[in-house]
Amino acid sequence: MLPSESSKSQEMAPLLEALRTSSSSANAPFYTPGHKRGQGTPQAIAETLGAAAFQMDLPELPELDNLFAPQGVIQAAQELAAAAFGAKRTWFLVNGSTCGIMAALIATCGPGDPIILPRNVHQSAISGLILSGAVPVFVAPEYDPMLDLVHSITPAGVAAALVQHPNAKAVLMVYPTYHGVCGDIAAIADITHQQQIPLLVDEAHGPHFAFHPDLPISALAAGADLSVQSTHKVLAAMTQAAMLHIQGTYIDPERIAQTLQLLQSTSPSYLLLASLDAARQQMAVQGKSLMARTLNLAEQARSQLNQIPGLAVLGPEQAGTTPGFFALDQTRLTLMVSGLGLSGFTADEILHQSLGVTAEFPALRHLTFIVSLGNQAADIERLVEACTLLAKGRLATALPLSSPLSLPMLAPSLPSQSPRDVFFAPGETVPLEQAVNRISKELVCPYPPGIPLLCPGEAIAPAALEYLQQIRELGGCITGCSDPSLQTLKVVRE
Repeated sequence: MLPSESSKSQEMAPLLEALRTSSSSANAPFYTPGHKRGQGTPQAIAETLGAAAFQMDLPELPELDNLFAPQGVIQAAQELAAAAFGAKRTWFLVNGSTCGIMAALIATCGPGDPIILPRNVHQSAISGLILSGAVPVFVAPEYDPMLDLVHSITPAGVAAALVQHPNAKAVLMVYPTYHGVCGDIAAIADITHQQQIPLLVDEAHGPHFAFHPDLPISALAAGADLSVQSTHKVLAAMTQAAMLHIQGTYIDPERIAQTLQLLQSTSPSYLLLASLDAARQQMAVQGKSLMARTLNLAEQARSQLNQIPGLAVLGPEQAGTTPGFFALDQTRLTLMVSGLGLSGFTADEILHQSLGVTAEFPALRHLTFIVSLGNQAADIERLVEACTLLAKGRLATALPLSSPLSLPMLAPSLPSQSPRDVFFAPGETVPLEQAVNRISKELVCPYPPGIPLLCPGEAIAPAALEYLQQIRELGGCITGCSDPSLQTLKVVRE
């Protein structure tokens, strides 16, 4: 059910209003921060950001409530957010979705507890495993090698993992993926609840789903027990501002609150907190119209880009072709450029440096663009014009890219050692050829496909090293390894 746009309470922004009032009050500030309401701010940054930002950069004054024990305006703002996003309870996050994902794992799993999660989890989930001591049971998401696109984990994959590991304490899924691909979350929620354990959802890229019927169903509406959303990624909060939502009876809210006290700053930025309050207000009051406009812009872009020879955009008609591709967030544009004989990395460089258009994320065969409520029609026109110029300059000399690679099979399994044990274990750096069958201390993720091939605690397979070398030779990006040249790897000392 869509959040109410007629509720008068949702038109309020209690935290923002309290911050505005407090910043304009006349008093002698003998409290942090040291710039004292901007009076001591360096002129260069004051002129850049404006005096108002520093006047509102206040600490937890009595009238501004306390993030860890809210009873005033923060509590009111979080309650409004819970109602707007369809949650039983909501927490504001000033350390991004990263701390929300870590909190979800720590609050639901203890040392040695198995947790089912996709192989393409965010690095924050690995951090959560290290902090909690939980042991990952990785399920490989579906992967399209022709497009080098990672889809979702499937209901069948989750069910099989739970059969093999009936003592799992939770299931975590990514919904949607970076490219807007959504799995069958309702089916996965049903399977998870049959085991009487919670479904945790990394919904970092889906905070807008609750506000328009043409968008995929939100995680909470589909039955998830916990959702972490990066409110800043596609809505209007400031960078680093996020939310954690829960519902149902599988998650202990006090456990979440206690865990967030471990992970969040004791000096939270009220600029970030107020931006969450304002972003909620905006979506609760105008969300449907804003998303309708955003969807319309995205559809215009998709239609026009698909008419450019050599280019193609991932479309909603492709949803349902595989169990891992159940729905598509149509505000996400994944542009296939391999028909131009260009890699996504090269196309991204040309667009950014020469044509004034910057993508969110490049890969070997495509670029991904985020269309959000902040985009204007002029942005779409510039994107289409730039891609038209890109295609005209390449079609005459276009050469096919190399054949798609064969991703090593990643079956559900427990690592040889837990990520926590590996983190604290002594390590050593060895040449790549000597790393075979050693226990990895690093999380190494190639793009494409964006699935970690090496995870802390797992034995390093020869096929994984071969794949990583091929990706590097093709110009792909490899993250997580301490040696960017991939000549060496960090392993557990024997």
